[in-house]
Amino acid sequence: MPRGRYSFHDTHDHTPLGAEHFHCATGPSGWRYTAQATTPGGDHAGSVDLTLDQLGRPIRLELHASAWQVRGAALDGVTWVRTDPTGEHAQEGNAAAHAFTGASPAFLIATARLLRLEPGGPATRVRLVSFRPPVLAPLTVDQSWSLITRTAHPTDNGPLAVDEYQVNDLATGDQHDVHIAGDVVLAAPGIELEDLETPPSTFA
Repeated sequence: MPRGRYSFHDTHDHTPLGAEHFHCATGPSGWRYTAQATTPGGDHAGSVDLTLDQLGRPIRLELHASAWQVRGAALDGVTWVRTDPTGEHAQEGNAAAHAFTGASPAFLIATARLLRLEPGGPATRVRLVSFRPPVLAPLTVDQSWSLITRTAHPTDNGPLAVDEYQVNDLATGDQHDVHIAGDVVLAAPGIELEDLETPPSTFA
């Protein structure tokens, strides 16, 4: 069960944006990731709870940020309910998308798990609904993912496969790399793995 801490920074000027203290685990029903987000000063800033089924589909999502809340799942595409800070109004939403995304590294792992790409294969297009703090407003984004390389690195627990993905935002043309080992993001724009207490899990 990997447990550790990611830090976030602005990709332009490297201003610290906070951290996410996480743990995640694979199981017979799929994969679950839970995390608590903090501000640069260490104050609580929200939480993430994401569960995937064996095929990588989101069967349960719960996000909290700045008193906003989102609950969602894969249903007729993806469906969610977003609640305002007062708790008086709840807005339902649905989109013909494959899954969710957002600021948490959990979503990078989830998308990679959903696509199950092979090294050197063609780019695969995916439509995602994004929820980002502080207000968790839904935004539909189209991306393409390619698995560029898969490299085995020796460790005390045996070889560790590291996947390098190339991710393209099809609306803006922005392109970036994401490095993932099992269910842990090693490097991505604005994300640093600062601490990892146990090795990444591997998916069956």
